[in-house]
Amino acid sequence: MAAKPRKRKKSASSADAGGFWFDEVAADLAIDFCSTYLRHVKGEWAGQPFVLASWQRDFVRALFGWKRPDGTRKYRKALIFVGRKNGKTMLGAAIALYLLFADREPGAEIYSVAADRDQAAIMFDAAKSMVESEPALAKRCEIYRRSIVVPSTASSYHVLSADAPTKHGKNAHGVLFDELHAQPNRELYDVMKTSQGARRQPLFLMFTTAGYDRKSVCFEEYEYACKVRDGIIVDDTYLPAIFEMGKDADWTDAEAWKASNPNLGISPKLEFLQEECKRAQESPAYQNTFRMLYGNQWVEQAERLIDIALWDRGKDPWWPASLGPGVPGSAEESLRGRECYAGLDLARVSDLSAMALVFPPVDEGERWKVLMRFWVPLDDVHKRVHRDRVPYDVWIRDGHIKTTPGNVTDFAFIEHEILEVSRDYDLREVAYDRTFADSLTQRLTDDGVPMVEFGQGHLSMAAPMAELMRLLKGTELQHGGNPVLRWNASNLSAKLDPAGNLKPDKEKSTERIDGIVALVMGIGRAMVRDAGSVYNERPSFLTL
Repeated sequence: MAAKPRKRKKSASSADAGGFWFDEVAADLAIDFCSTYLRHVKGEWAGQPFVLASWQRDFVRALFGWKRPDGTRKYRKALIFVGRKNGKTMLGAAIALYLLFADREPGAEIYSVAADRDQAAIMFDAAKSMVESEPALAKRCEIYRRSIVVPSTASSYHVLSADAPTKHGKNAHGVLFDELHAQPNRELYDVMKTSQGARRQPLFLMFTTAGYDRKSVCFEEYEYACKVRDGIIVDDTYLPAIFEMGKDADWTDAEAWKASNPNLGISPKLEFLQEECKRAQESPAYQNTFRMLYGNQWVEQAERLIDIALWDRGKDPWWPASLGPGVPGSAEESLRGRECYAGLDLARVSDLSAMALVFPPVDEGERWKVLMRFWVPLDDVHKRVHRDRVPYDVWIRDGHIKTTPGNVTDFAFIEHEILEVSRDYDLREVAYDRTFADSLTQRLTDDGVPMVEFGQGHLSMAAPMAELMRLLKGTELQHGGNPVLRWNASNLSAKLDPAGNLKPDKEKSTERIDGIVALVMGIGRAMVRDAGSVYNERPSFLTL
């Protein structure tokens, strides 16, 4: 764009250790471009000049104002981590158009990218509408369905997605990566980042809300941005703009929403967030969605089936104070000899194995009680602590998990533990996944332990799953606050069948849920204890 030349002036902040200086003219040009040439294209402000909100203005001034000693931009990479409906799409479209029309980069290639083409097109379509509504821009370019071309500079703006047939061979000047948390892998991220190597001042700009996959490229980028923000990592090329409530913030507190929604009151409206929050409080399945999209809190999975606040109502200990503090041994002593039903969820190779001991009430007014056994291979502990960011070592130290020898599940060790349980308690049945109808279950049966095959489909799991939810809602289940089981509960996602029945979904749950699966199976067997079922007469190798 043609603009009246202005004299460059350095700010008082130019005495930077790296020789960086602030170019007031460049910063003002980027701000003025938005309000002069761009207009809102949707909603109540449609047709009005695109005047940046204060947080957007601060970001754009920093992004285009800070320069290196050679006059090129200081920042080459930036992350905007902000709640949904805070204007990131319009901001991204405006920056893309500035790079295309006003950045003085010959043959500039600008790309809007995302996990799929429809998502990638959202930002591009906003930019396209802006150009079409401004004659000064429209006459300088050629507009196509998925690209805008400026012939005078041989520059172009395109849509690209992870499902595009070819993503290589690009020479990107600007990359605007939308909804980074939705990326299924890092392929598109790596391809686009490495496409900028030949440019003198490339810009790689990412937009996202929080997600739930802590092994994703998005979480990796988020953690890096936080460390740059906090001064833990010194990276003068990186500009983090992080708006989040924080992991310990109360997501139901309207005051806390301001931290993740810098546009609150303009977009989103306070009334809208209040309605969405109420919906999340009434529906645990929507709770994590609200926290991710509007609170920018990283969560355990996309949909939370169990409200942790509801789960924690069952953490109070049931064992007498005379038995000591709430250590596992005290709980076990108080239930010794009691009738119980077990669910056993075994790991195939090196994952967590779990057994839940379910004790039905024996007196009116008494609550159901649960004891847990967890096992993990000893040689796998250190790797899990660092890879999964889960405190297996602490849980082992505190007696909540036992280690088995070696680096794979030791079924002989678990067999010995189950035999001990059968001697300490009135163990009526042990429900197990039919997948593991192997020598372990046969040996336990030979030793007199009543083993019962338990299907993992909706037919078998739906009723005990519903019973678990009923017990939680009625505060009729006491689990003593076992931290490993609580972690499993927080990870739980469920699969819904056409009839509305739920069952635990290991594939959809990004972390371990073995303890909950075992608990559901144990509840399932306890539910039929007084039904005169054939399973009580012939428990071995039968299917629920």
